[in-house]
Amino acid sequence: MFSTSQLIRRIVQTSGSELATVDGERQQTWQQYMDKLARFAGGLQSLGVKKGDCVAMLALNSDRYFEFMYGVPWAGGVFQPINTRLAGPEVVYWLNDSEAKVLLVDSTFVPLIQQIRSELNYVEHFIFVDQSATPDGYSSYDSLVDHTPVADAGRKNDDIAALFYTGGTTGRSKGVMLTHTNLVANALQSVAVMDCSPGDKILHVAPMFHIADAFYCMTSLVVGGTNYFLPGFEPVATMNGIEKYQIDRLLMVPTMINMLVNHPSVGDFDMSGLRAVAYGASPMPESVIRKALQELPNAGFYQAYGQTEASPIITVLDKSRHTFEGPLAGKIQSAGQAIPGVDIAIFDDNDQSVANGVVGEICIRGANVMKGYRNMPEQTSKAIVNQWLHTGDGGYLDDEGFVFIVDRVKDMIISGGENVYSSEVENAIYQYPNVNQCAVIGIPSEKWGEQVHAVVVMNENMTTTEEDIMTYCRTQIAGFKCPRSISFRQEPLPLSGAGKILKTELRAPFWAKGARNVN
Repeated sequence: MFSTSQLIRRIVQTSGSELATVDGERQQTWQQYMDKLARFAGGLQSLGVKKGDCVAMLALNSDRYFEFMYGVPWAGGVFQPINTRLAGPEVVYWLNDSEAKVLLVDSTFVPLIQQIRSELNYVEHFIFVDQSATPDGYSSYDSLVDHTPVADAGRKNDDIAALFYTGGTTGRSKGVMLTHTNLVANALQSVAVMDCSPGDKILHVAPMFHIADAFYCMTSLVVGGTNYFLPGFEPVATMNGIEKYQIDRLLMVPTMINMLVNHPSVGDFDMSGLRAVAYGASPMPESVIRKALQELPNAGFYQAYGQTEASPIITVLDKSRHTFEGPLAGKIQSAGQAIPGVDIAIFDDNDQSVANGVVGEICIRGANVMKGYRNMPEQTSKAIVNQWLHTGDGGYLDDEGFVFIVDRVKDMIISGGENVYSSEVENAIYQYPNVNQCAVIGIPSEKWGEQVHAVVVMNENMTTTEEDIMTYCRTQIAGFKCPRSISFRQEPLPLSGAGKILKTELRAPFWAKGARNVN
């Protein structure tokens, strides 16, 4: 049986007296945590939440989020995290599409909900999760968890446990329905290859609304350990938390790692106890990897490639391969190998498997593949064909089963009939000194159909010229792949909640007069 609630019951049997969560002055053991979930579920059921009903949360990281994620399924419901970076109309779309009955909100987002409350067609109850005075129109979190405890509703296996909406990097957000089997199987498949151990101290700084951190929460249900929470990522606060709590494991995106290891205060904190750093969402430039290995020499790095539709982990590049020297070198630019229980194949446009080394679309199958997209049967049937999930990522397999990702299929640039993979161009630009961020996109060209354009953010107080970067690129990659134009920005590139660059926003001004000439 696969059930998030069963994992909780098991961890209480094995580690009930051990600390489960620490959030500032609040802390609780696994036994206390399960007891609170049962009361939380009782509170939800008293509000009319029934099996399959959606309960949503819009809040920064906290122990309340950890209770929400597993208290809702205990009540029989489906938990729906809301991206904290959304604008009002986007929040309305997510909540109306999911038909969420209950919404949990912290003080940061009360003003936003006030603006859109009249547009929320299904939310009947608003719960305030902070300890400060409860605003008008809300019930307090304390009153919700003060109900009589109820037994686990028994949701399991193919029952939907969670509804995660995609980041919208390639179009409108889609509600991904993940079952108990999806979430539990993926956690069980991954812990063995990501150095997750009983007693680990885990710091949550990546956004908990995202599937990646939800996965990290799941690992603690499998092996135990203590979860520590910061409202979000800030380099100094994160380094202080690592030192203060003697953190063992941490999940970040490459942008966060870059900010942390290049921070002026990085040497002021004792982070020697950090044993494992997982990262994903986007590739990490070689310069950042080298700096991270230098500043955090005791930490093993684990790149996890995945997506929401895969619950989310597909492949892992383990710590042994994060090296530039010796017999294990040469794989650091890959996304690693498939985790146990996941099949990977590279398909061509006709859904036929291609040979190793040939680029095609990365497709997977396994117990971690989503049930489907909510209210989008056509999109679901396009994404899952004969049990194979089409990831939308272009890549290839080598002879050892390592996956190399070349681009999102929709981000590939076709210029003069040649396929240009934006990630390859970006890797070249990142080798140029003092480049902080870059994104490569295709823009209209009467001559070439599309031409390669780079958007670059330099490190603070550093400048360069368009021609200097173009000249450098010509020493690194073929001429047809090199940018034909470059724009510089002072402000950071727009990111999704998962930390991925929103190339749709960068492309929009260039394609305002018409659709892209290629798909």
